[in-house]
Amino acid sequence: MPASNKTGRDLDTLQDQVKAGRNFDEPPLEKWHPPLSGEIDIVIRSDGSWWHEGDPIERPEIVRLFATILRREDDGEYYLVTPGEKWRLQVESHPLLITEIDRVGDELVATLNTGKRVVLDREHGLFLDPDCEGVAGIQLNHGLTALCSRAAWYRLVEMAEGEGDELLVWSGDVSWSLVGND
Repeated sequence: MPASNKTGRDLDTLQDQVKAGRNFDEPPLEKWHPPLSGEIDIVIRSDGSWWHEGDPIERPEIVRLFATILRREDDGEYYLVTPGEKWRLQVESHPLLITEIDRVGDELVATLNTGKRVVLDREHGLFLDPDCEGVAGIQLNHGLTALCSRAAWYRLVEMAEGEGDELLVWSGDVSWSLVGND
């Protein structure tokens, strides 16, 4: 891993590059393929908190900014990616957390710990994670996933409808079972 002072400079460089890109909601990560710059001492903990060099990143705008340039690649690793740099970081469980889930019309809308809202649909489907006691998560863009917080999971279960041995939630014309198939 890079030395502590080098990592701090690298973090500043990443922030500057992303700010220069101006589109913080959906930067074109699929177009960016820089070589690996190395590892950065950032850990996303299972509670959704982000840590840099052993200290929490306490500025929500920095977490939101970094979440926009985060992707999971085919090797199963997570990276912060800009047009010129790619840094590997550690993720303990899922990189993002669903803090709220609401019904808006006939759709389910998840709010992530970054404030981003995602409509559950065929592309952003629900799954049950056996490694997290069967709690639901959703698929996101760029290979990312978000796991339900306890409150969001309970809310999702409250919205479910029983159908035979199934417990289903609907969003638009898509349904998912909240009953795991062991």
